[in-house]
Amino acid sequence: MTVPRVVLFDLDDTLFAHRDAVAAGILLHLDRVGGAFATADRKAATVLWSALEEEHYHSYLAGTLTFAGQRRARAQDFTASSGIVLTDAEADAWFDEYFESYRSRWQLHDDALPCFDALAEVIPAVRFGLITNGDPVFQGEKIRRVGLADRFEHVIASGALSFAKPDTRIFEHACALFGVPVEEAVYVGDRLRTDALGAAAAGLTGVWLDRAGASAAADGVGVGVAEGVAVAEGVAVAEGVAVGVAVGVGVGVGVGVGVGDTDDAARLGVLRIDTLASLPGLFAAHPGA
Repeated sequence: MTVPRVVLFDLDDTLFAHRDAVAAGILLHLDRVGGAFATADRKAATVLWSALEEEHYHSYLAGTLTFAGQRRARAQDFTASSGIVLTDAEADAWFDEYFESYRSRWQLHDDALPCFDALAEVIPAVRFGLITNGDPVFQGEKIRRVGLADRFEHVIASGALSFAKPDTRIFEHACALFGVPVEEAVYVGDRLRTDALGAAAAGLTGVWLDRAGASAAADGVGVGVAEGVAVAEGVAVAEGVAVGVAVGVGVGVGVGVGVGDTDDAARLGVLRIDTLASLPGLFAAHPGA
């Protein structure tokens, strides 16, 4: 593996503990709202809220909802499940109140900052960047609030562009900003299809951060995984796990890009880790690192 000159990260659930903040935020919000919401099944509430976020945020990425519109739709669909119909203005206010609870729970994953420091030791001249699917103002606020702003040379948010992950153009755009060929960049993210496969399709080294040890099938892709051995054309490196992914599988949710035709014999290889603490070890044993 070529030692990268640039390491690019996803934000939500890779560095930033988004899902934890969403779950804690909605429960805090429901407690504050009171009434029937305060006595609702808390597990069911968090599952529903997360599912609605996934559904409507993808609609925003696909361009069928505005950023404000996807927030409004989430609030209206959630309250409708309890028989409460909100006007657009009421839904906006409801979401704004939730957002304050969500924002109060913002934090980084514990392994985030140590990963930057460890990578800088292993690759002294390494440069860091961020590629995130989202509104640049909103994502920028998160980055500043959790102390990441000075870590990145470039921050690329899909909301400022006409394309989003896993579209290969966003990864190519990031590499162009850094002035490096795609082969000399690594992209790390928690979503196999959107992050690791999207990056690999663009020619970067894709690293899938599988924190929960979840099956790749949950992200809609059939994957062969083996510890310490070659799988297809992927080869496990250090603490990484090779993941061979058949070309021809669609890698988009809402905004898709095809990796190739099913007739293609080639296969893509991405690396799998379960913690950011494992990332520096992928490069430590290689010349030039």
